[in-house]
Amino acid sequence: MRYLAAGIAALLFAFLSPSKFDLFMKIDHAYSVDSLGACQGISYQDGRFFLYGDREVGIVREYAMRGDSLVYAGREMKLTLNDTDVINHPTGFAHHGSDPFFVGNSIRLNKEGTLWRAVIYCVDWKGLQRTGTLDGNLLNTIEDDACIQGTRPEYVQYNKKWYVATADYGDKGNEVRLYDPAALRKAGKTSDKGVLYKKFTCTPWVQNLYWIADKGQLLLIQNQIEGRKWRFTYVDLAASIASGRQEVVKVVDIDQRGDELEGFTFLPGYLRGVAVSSSRRDNVNIMSISW
Repeated sequence: MRYLAAGIAALLFAFLSPSKFDLFMKIDHAYSVDSLGACQGISYQDGRFFLYGDREVGIVREYAMRGDSLVYAGREMKLTLNDTDVINHPTGFAHHGSDPFFVGNSIRLNKEGTLWRAVIYCVDWKGLQRTGTLDGNLLNTIEDDACIQGTRPEYVQYNKKWYVATADYGDKGNEVRLYDPAALRKAGKTSDKGVLYKKFTCTPWVQNLYWIADKGQLLLIQNQIEGRKWRFTYVDLAASIASGRQEVVKVVDIDQRGDELEGFTFLPGYLRGVAVSSSRRDNVNIMSISW
């Protein structure tokens, strides 16, 4: 009887394991938010939402959830230094408590998209919110020369330590890389000794990353084809690092949307989320998730 009970318990554990569940994501409500240019991403921090885009200069605006919509909270930050546009195409916020705050910038250097300049900026995030510009708040500029195409920083945890993960966008040789945040904070370039910790290959068209801490999963926020159609790829971070390639838990495609998915954040509990696109209309999408 004891062995039967143990067997039943094991079967129940396997059945109830989150990786065994079908995962569904659907758009409940889509609407338009202006004054961002083309929205490039979203960061959720302690009940506040920060959307960032590439208006006439790189821009960050704060929002609050009211009912089923985000409402502008009256705070705007320009990613300028001495009135000059610096982070003109923000592509990722890496925020984790008091750890260094990083912003990615991915700059296309030719129309074919074969030449890119990727830069990671260490920023005084509290100072930027207080003053509204990078003046006095830009702590370091790091060339992400270890990248292949673009950069999109996000904090992840691996072996009880926090790292800054980033990923490439293109269709050849894509990688997710983990950087040591203390080394990155002081580096001139990501190829400097001690910055790169681990890496693994991944599928194309990654626009942003989201760390699902409770599940140990990294969400690749992707396009199905270059610049079009939505894809969410959930990967097991530890298994991916061990194998050197992404180990997929689940892929969810949202085929009713043909525009360019740029960013996504879960809300606490992982049953709702907000997806943003670069479209001028319906660029903010409230989603429901079932595991």
